[in-house]
Amino acid sequence: MDEKQFYRESETTKPASLNCPFCRTADTYDLRWLVRKKIDSLPPRADERDRAKFAKAMSYMVLLDDKVNCKNMRCRKRFEISGIKTTAFI
Repeated sequence: MDEKQFYRESETTKPASLNCPFCRTADTYDLRWLVRKKIDSLPPRADERDRAKFAKAMSYMVLLDDKVNCKNMRCRKRFEISGIKTTAFI
């Protein structure tokens, strides 16, 4: 059984305060996250190995964006997101 069958996936956006490394302005950016929520019950065709994996599975979020554009009209440069974890457990 594939591990993806243990989760329900959806996308969401969360605000994060970031500083542009070029113009040094701080602003709030909406970052896209993939939310994987653990399903309530195991599918019926699961065996013992799948039951053990399902017991250890947890809900989590994965950061989809790795770069954002600066919101400052004079700068507008694209910079990498740093200081934010790429995976967060719910």
